[in-house]
Amino acid sequence: MAFQIIWFILWGVLWAVYFMLDGFVLGAGMLHRFLGRNDTERRVIINTFGPVWDGNEVWLITAGGATFAAFPTTYALMFSYLYTALLLLLFALIVRGVCFEFRGKMEGEQWKGVWDTAIVVASFLPALLFGVAFGNIFQGLPMDAAGYHGSFLSLLNPFGLLTGALFVLLFLVHGALYLTVKTEGDLSARALATANRFWPALLVVAALFLVAAYPATGLYGNYLAVPLLLAVPILAVASLLAIRVSTAKGKPLMAFAASSLTVLLVVATGIIGLFPNLIPSSIDPVSSLTIYNSSSSQYTLKIMTAVALVFVPIVIAYKIWVYRVFRAKIGLEDVLGDEHSY
Repeated sequence: MAFQIIWFILWGVLWAVYFMLDGFVLGAGMLHRFLGRNDTERRVIINTFGPVWDGNEVWLITAGGATFAAFPTTYALMFSYLYTALLLLLFALIVRGVCFEFRGKMEGEQWKGVWDTAIVVASFLPALLFGVAFGNIFQGLPMDAAGYHGSFLSLLNPFGLLTGALFVLLFLVHGALYLTVKTEGDLSARALATANRFWPALLVVAALFLVAAYPATGLYGNYLAVPLLLAVPILAVASLLAIRVSTAKGKPLMAFAASSLTVLLVVATGIIGLFPNLIPSSIDPVSSLTIYNSSSSQYTLKIMTAVALVFVPIVIAYKIWVYRVFRAKIGLEDVLGDEHSY
């Protein structure tokens, strides 16, 4: 039983770290065509995350792999019930990667304009679909012993769309602050102004989410049972407010750190509220998928835990090294005349 809890925590950590890392890439991608006033500035934006975006996907693959290995029943039914949404998400992520690589293969405004638009769309869709998927998981899927009784369109319900809007705005602010830190001059100033412009909308949507979650989901159950856990959502709100305080003081790096913490704590708030469920049922609680009725054997979990203790620290150390190597700001002169840049 202890191993199920360990892997539930690790599962939550993997998703939280993925959203923190790829969140700023998705946000920067959504802003790419609008913040970049010309081809050079757009190349600068892409080059801020060019060396790291594909490495961030490792956390998504690992989160999916951990679900498959630790909770195979949940993995199987999730990909069955949410097949269309997850397939659209997968296609969007594939297109986004193709856009980064193909945009600079030919010259011409029309060629680059098509890929620039595709980057925006392929960044917006994953942010929205991730939010919609988690929103529906938080409130429970209409499933029972006979199977799933919903459709793709039923996922686009008010709470699912509200959670989708929360993810989109969270990543927009996160991405804008990342560009503020990683670029220089007028582009950096415009990115900071964009973060400040979206922040009030994020605050409103986050407040609406917290209010709507009470009647729509069972997320508050664990917090009411163990009030000490309320420290997590309270810290999430505090870090969200710290973003605006930091930008007002002219400290964009501190604002980006607060934004990163906000993403981690928002995901943690949802994961803690779910426990011990992985996919609750909205029509038959007995049919809910939990860490206990959908997990692998104790022997499998034990082996996985030993492997994770060895390799997860290596992955973390590697990511720290990569971000340290590519920590410098990207300026206009860094992409002009550099055929190896994006």
